[in-house]
Amino acid sequence: MDLRYKCVVVISSKEAVQHQGISLTMEGLVNLQLSSKSVGVFEAFYNSVKPIQLITSNIEVVKPGKVPGGKTEIPFEFPLHAKGNKVLYETYHGVFVNIQYTLRCDMKRSLLAKDLSKTCEFMVHCQPQKGRLQPSPVDFSITPETLQNIRERVSLPKFLIRGHLDATSCVITQPLTGELVVENSEVPIKSIELQLVRVETCGCAEGYARDATEIQNIQIAEGDVCHGLPIPIYMIFPRLFTCPTLETTNFKIEFEVNVVIVLQDDHLITENFPLKLCRV
Repeated sequence: MDLRYKCVVVISSKEAVQHQGISLTMEGLVNLQLSSKSVGVFEAFYNSVKPIQLITSNIEVVKPGKVPGGKTEIPFEFPLHAKGNKVLYETYHGVFVNIQYTLRCDMKRSLLAKDLSKTCEFMVHCQPQKGRLQPSPVDFSITPETLQNIRERVSLPKFLIRGHLDATSCVITQPLTGELVVENSEVPIKSIELQLVRVETCGCAEGYARDATEIQNIQIAEGDVCHGLPIPIYMIFPRLFTCPTLETTNFKIEFEVNVVIVLQDDHLITENFPLKLCRV
């Protein structure tokens, strides 16, 4: 399939502008970095890592001459062909992984006039996956006995929270949905929240560093909610900070959602669900 990026260059000036040519440069990069806790562990990776160039292209849209006063629109198009065996990954803004596509327009001028330059980012969506996505609903039940990484389980108050997620294999353009019910709790509830987390893995032959960071936190209930009352779960995936789940040789981008219940005595109860995001 021949993919192309089409747009226009807009030049506005009160009077005619003499120039030495107008050019466009398109670039797509994956920038990787390690968290501060991993720098010493994988120093070889930290010292050698370079941006991964996915695409680069340069065209001259106007030869040297003069642009008339007023508003001038110059249409152009770029073929979106990845370099070599590279793949055009979807635009993604992360903490340790950043996939970005930019377009820079340069107008060269005479020695006495400063060159003009403007850069903007454009979004790339990956090709939709073929076939229908099968729903993968998950039922959950949270009690003191189901919690992990608990030091003093006997000190926890008694509670029972049930619910379900309609799918953990999610279409990125559709919301994450489900339902939660507080059946009982010895201690009043202070807040119930949904926490979306990105898990970014960077590395090489020397080793891999895996870091989880919060993308967004949505409160779905405040105060001691009625017991037995269904509470809807609804979360939209933010465009720039999520992308289809991605796994490559040098990095991985994965996602999780935490259901967080905060009790009045400040006990924090968390249930974690790995998500697989895709575009259909």
